[in-house]
Parts: sequence; C-alpha cells; structure tokens
Amino acid sequence: MAKPTKSQWDFGELFPTEPTRSGGAEAVPATPGRRVLTVGELTLEVRQLLEKGIGRIWVTGEVTNLRAQSSGHIYFTLKDADSQLSCVLFRNEARANREMLQDGRKVVLQGDVTVYEPRGQYQLRVMAVESQGVGALQLAFEKLKQKLNAEGLFAPERKRPLPRYAQRIGLVTSPTGAAIRDVLHVVRRRHPGLEIVLAPCRVQGQGAAEEVADAIKLLNEFSGSAEAELDLILVTRGGGSLEDLWAFNEEAVARAIFESDVPVVSAVGHEIDFTIADFVADLRAATPSAAAEIITEGFFSSIEFVAAAGDRLRQLARRRLEDKRDEFEQLAQRRARAHPRRRVEEWLQRLDDAESGLMRRAKQGVRDQNVAVRNLRERLGRLRPRQILQQRRELWQLAARQLEELARRQLQMRQRELAALEARLRLLGPQQVLARGYSITTDAASGKVIRSATETRRGQVLKTRLKSGEVKSLVQESGDSKA
Repeated sequence: MAKPTKSQWDFGELFPTEPTRSGGAEAVPATPGRRVLTVGELTLEVRQLLEKGIGRIWVTGEVTNLRAQSSGHIYFTLKDADSQLSCVLFRNEARANREMLQDGRKVVLQGDVTVYEPRGQYQLRVMAVESQGVGALQLAFEKLKQKLNAEGLFAPERKRPLPRYAQRIGLVTSPTGAAIRDVLHVVRRRHPGLEIVLAPCRVQGQGAAEEVADAIKLLNEFSGSAEAELDLILVTRGGGSLEDLWAFNEEAVARAIFESDVPVVSAVGHEIDFTIADFVADLRAATPSAAAEIITEGFFSSIEFVAAAGDRLRQLARRRLEDKRDEFEQLAQRRARAHPRRRVEEWLQRLDDAESGLMRRAKQGVRDQNVAVRNLRERLGRLRPRQILQQRRELWQLAARQLEELARRQLQMRQRELAALEARLRLLGPQQVLARGYSITTDAASGKVIRSATETRRGQVLKTRLKSGEVKSLVQESGDSKA
C-alpha cells in the first residue's frame, strides 16, 4: 500500500490522530485516554506553537502578488526558488519603508510567524522592511533622497547647461586617487590647454563629506574674482562599495552642490553607481573619464572640425565646380535649342506636316463623298416608288374587300339573332296563349287583369279576350262571398 503524502500541515506525532468513519458525517464516540480536537482548536494549537517556538525572525526573499487594500493593510507573498510565505503588513507597522514593497523586489523582513485562523494558513506578520543586502545605509539613502527631492534639489528646471568651450575648471577629488589620473589623462589627450584648479579633499571615511562640501565652497569663492573665474566644477572619485561612496550621499555635499554658483558635474563611482550628488548636480557622468570627455567635447570637436576643414573645403570646391560644369553644359544645350535657325526649321517642319495633313484630309473627304453618293444611289434603286405605290394600292383593295365581307357577315349574324328573338317573343306573346284556348279577363273600366276570383265584386263588368273577339260579362256573385 502506498505511503500517504505529507503536507505542510502534517506535524507528525505532535497531536494524536482520530480515526473517522467512511461517511464522515457521524461523530466519533469518545474513548478514554484519547483527545479529539475541533479544527479551530487544532489551528489555535498550531498558532501557539509557531508563535512560541519561532516567534520574531528575519527572513529574505522576493516580493510577489502584492495587494494594497483600501484599509491600508498590504498583503503579499515572499518567495524564493524553493518555497513561498504569505505575509501581511498592517497599516500601523513599518510606515517609513512601505514603499520598498514592490513586485519582483528582494527584501529583508522582520516579523512574527503566526497563523491566520479563518483559513488555517501560517503567515508572517511584518514589523520591519529593508532592501536585501543594503540595510541601514540604503534606508538612509532613500530617506535623504525623498527629502531632497521634495525640497526641489533634483528639479530638472534648475539644471544649468555646461559651457561648450571650458577654459578653466575646478576639480574636487583626492589628489592620490585613480579618478584624478583618469581625468588628467583624458584632458591631456583631448584639451591640453584646459586649466584645472584642484581643491584636494578626502573622498572616503569619517569627515570626508565635510571636506568635499568645503572644497566646493572654496572653489566658488575662488571663482568670485574676475581673473580666476571657473567655467564649471567637477566632483569625482573612483568606484567602490556603498560605504566607500557614502560621503557623496551626505546632505552637506548635496547642499553645497545645490548652492554652488558654478555649474557642477558629478562623476562618482562606476556606471551603475548613483549617489545623492549625482541627482543634485547639473550633470551626472558615468565615470571620471566620461566626465572629462563631456567637459572637453566642445574643444575636441572643434579641433576635429578644423583638422577636417581642409578636406571638407576641397570636397565642397570640387562639388561646386562639378555643379557649375553641369550648369554650363545645360546652358549650352539651351542656347543650341534656342537658335533662330532651329526655330525656323521647326516651323518649316510643322508647315510640311500641316500640308501633308491637309492633302490627306482632302483625299479622304472626296472618298467619303463618293461612298455617300454610291450608297444613296443604291438606296434609291432599292426603293422603286412605282412598285411601292402598286403594292400599297393592292393592299388597300384587299383591305376594302375584307372590310366589305366582314360587314356582310356581321349583318347576316345580326339578322339571324333578330329572327331568333322574334320567334321567342311570339312564343311568349299573349296571342299564342289565346290560340291554345286560354283567355284574358280584365276589368272593363280599368283594364286591370283579373287573376283571382277574389279580385271581383258583385255588379262588376268584366271583359274577356279570346283568340277571336271579346266577351263582356256581369259579376253576379263575387269570389270573396261565401255560398
């Protein structure tokens, strides 16, 4: 039989197990010596064990599934390559570093391991947040950065442009570091005439920040005289750790750069290093060498331009001569095309073309007229008016005969219909009825036909019409009287 798989909630023999029936609906009867827990009791036991046995710890990992609720609480998951941990940061905890919680960011968290009982899920209740591997220095860096940014020290609109052709610059760095050697090497190669005024200072260790700030102020005082005016100040040092570069993250250095009347270029550390001085300076360079190249770019570009000016002028002159040669050839061709003899020849050619076209049109017109006359003659021959008139006369005679025959037939048909109607009328007429032995009796006075004996009255004179003649009679007894 396969061995059951254990889950993260399997705590071994810490708690006694209770067998259940297959249905799972009926309660298990209590057995002496056996302890049965509800789910809530078990979860509470686990919570107390975790809080007492582990308690407050530091844990590191990557933030994911970050959810900030409207209540101010933040829920997220802390994970690494092997596992993940649910975390909650309540509204009143770690207010200073809450912005460090971002998806994908590695952090170090301090908190209490506990259990969220409604879901039976263990979690970390966060009390403090730090960036992984940086700690207090990084926190101080972020706080100072936010403070100075809020005061406007990093505002883009206050950045001043650098002079294109710098003649004298101030240099704030260590006289024994690698940064000054890199700067001097680039300057000698690109702008040997550039005057550098060095304000030596320490760039690392206790008190270095104050020395850097004093050097910047000293160069500003030096630049106040008209004879020694500085075009810009370069603040630089070589690479190092965050602790090595910390002097350039001090507020004193940032204030000195911000208050400087001379534009300041910051080149501290390597390309990936950023300091507070970089954000406040008018321009940030990735390295000391890159800063020297930026400062000497205008002069170096001018030297290259002057060096290439001869070749450029020769190219322009050659191109200009070629353009003028093309223009001269085009003018010569235009002059040849505009010569009077050329115009006369063109008009003579046009005259020949017009004459040839006129002759072609005249010949074509004669041919068209001949064809039209021939077509009319053929049409007239096909028409033959006498023959057409004879045909029309014959058609008229045939139509007259047909009309006469049609009228005769119609007359005969109407006569037959009239005779049939007369015969029917005779059959239905009173003479025919009288001829068969019937008679018609009418009131002698009014001529009203008597159809029933009830229509007579005593003493009424009746007239009876027979086939031949009439008979008058007197009513002695009316038809409506009773015998």
